[in-house]
Amino acid sequence: MSKNKGIGSKSRLAMALSGLKSFENPKVKAEQYMTDSEVAATVLWDAAMKGDIASKVSADLGCGSGILGMGAMLLGASECYFVDSDEDAIKICKENVEKAKSEFSLAGKAIFLCQDVAKFNKRVDLVIQNPPFGTKVKHSDRRFLEKAVEASDIIYSMHKTSTKKFVERFAEDNKFLITNRWDFNFPIKASYEFHRRKIHRIEVSCFRLEKKNV
Repeated sequence: MSKNKGIGSKSRLAMALSGLKSFENPKVKAEQYMTDSEVAATVLWDAAMKGDIASKVSADLGCGSGILGMGAMLLGASECYFVDSDEDAIKICKENVEKAKSEFSLAGKAIFLCQDVAKFNKRVDLVIQNPPFGTKVKHSDRRFLEKAVEASDIIYSMHKTSTKKFVERFAEDNKFLITNRWDFNFPIKASYEFHRRKIHRIEVSCFRLEKKNV
């Protein structure tokens, strides 16, 4: 099969991302859920249209299976750091990158870091993340935002819509503007024994934060 030379539409991006491998044994404390491919494609495609991805160095913090960083690479990111403290997640992420390389022409470089997000010390053009919502470990969402504002002037970060006031305050305190917000009825597939429905939907927003010119 010949390699696809590029992703020419949001629907093709969503299709490519839908074929990625998910968690085999998700860890509830880490709030490991696969980001929905349609949600990821919507955010990534809009980011690309804003000029935030092509030829840029990106970081997917708390990458999990790597869907966000992989999407950035499919849209032309020159490098992507996949950062996660879970060895199993990094293993799956590597498998997904290799799968994408076999199906698409990827010019970008993937860098895998199995470490706590707090230890990430690179400066990048873009952070795109779907961090833990802080449901199981209090303030884990804040930890990811704190690292993101250290690492980049452009951030795309997903959070429960009910915590939008927190995100707005955090942005203001750190001299960032929220330039865009995407709202989703986010589907979470049954992954744990306590799940009673095949798909549970929660209200999630993705915020685009940009460093103020001060």
